[in-house]
Amino acid sequence: MEVSPDALQTTDSITVRALKDITFGSIAGIASKIFEHPFDLTKVRLQSQVLDAQARFSGPLDCLVQTWRKEGIRGLYRGLPAPVVGAMAENASMFWAYSELQGVFRWWGAAPAGQPLSLGQLALAGAGAGCFTSFVLTPIELVKCKMQVQMLMTPPSTSPVPAPSSTAANALAAHPNGAVPSSSSPAPPSTPRKLPGPIAVLTSVVRETGLRGLWLGHTGTLIRETGGGAAWFASKEGVASLLLVRRGANPGDKRELRAWESAVAGACAGVAYNVALFPADTVKSAMQTELELRGPRAGGARPTFLGIARDMWRAQGLRGLYAGCGITVARAVPSSALIFLIYDGLSKRFG
Repeated sequence: MEVSPDALQTTDSITVRALKDITFGSIAGIASKIFEHPFDLTKVRLQSQVLDAQARFSGPLDCLVQTWRKEGIRGLYRGLPAPVVGAMAENASMFWAYSELQGVFRWWGAAPAGQPLSLGQLALAGAGAGCFTSFVLTPIELVKCKMQVQMLMTPPSTSPVPAPSSTAANALAAHPNGAVPSSSSPAPPSTPRKLPGPIAVLTSVVRETGLRGLWLGHTGTLIRETGGGAAWFASKEGVASLLLVRRGANPGDKRELRAWESAVAGACAGVAYNVALFPADTVKSAMQTELELRGPRAGGARPTFLGIARDMWRAQGLRGLYAGCGITVARAVPSSALIFLIYDGLSKRFG
């Protein structure tokens, strides 16, 4: 069937727009993730200790300091490859789906292409984008969370304790009070554990639980991304419109946004995204790290979202469900500001 020039132009414009959304979103996601990863690692470690009998860290600052002292800069960026891929996938799919869903609302209402949508419609588009993104993001976050708690795992004992040699037995007999002279040969130094990388973690999950296991904790990701996506985009669009109106510009034309206005609107969006449904993220992190930190369940039972949420509520109440929220909101302000600063800047320059 022959395609008319108008239809071809529309198809090309849709394709180009989608590629721009994906590209701009990926670039913004990479930049923000490199900046925020140490804080995200701290959040996951604080969330993962809620069900422990004794907490490893007293708070976010203690977690950062201990990680720096014991693991160095590599420890602070442990598991970074998975989040970088995740940030590319998350932001690319979020911005692309958000843009396409806005087009669907305009098509449904027979509105022209450039007509601004209501804040409620933008929130619904953001929720739909978050729902779509959650399916892409869950396997990536599973690998990331497992890698971020690797150093907290108790190393397995690989060799049995040797029986006392005849020399040691004679020494004990000669010194019944237990003051045995030390051996002249020092104990061999302990070698650092070699930790599996993202590919090894991914293949291990698939081997042990099948492809379905990659979506462990998806309920939490779905709730967080759907509600968070609505809050993220609606907050950004709302604050951006207020800033444009404040200086007499057209609130419907986001190309009029100055760089600092994009950053301020993005910062507000970051707070709204994380505060909206943070407990869902806490439960998700606990589910995805349970095997590493607390071992397999009796009978090989899988953890459930409601079961973990109930256990966390009984253990520490609301405080446990918001573990790591402070540092998450603190890093979300500059991180989200950076995302929209880059995305809006690239859209204005090349869009």
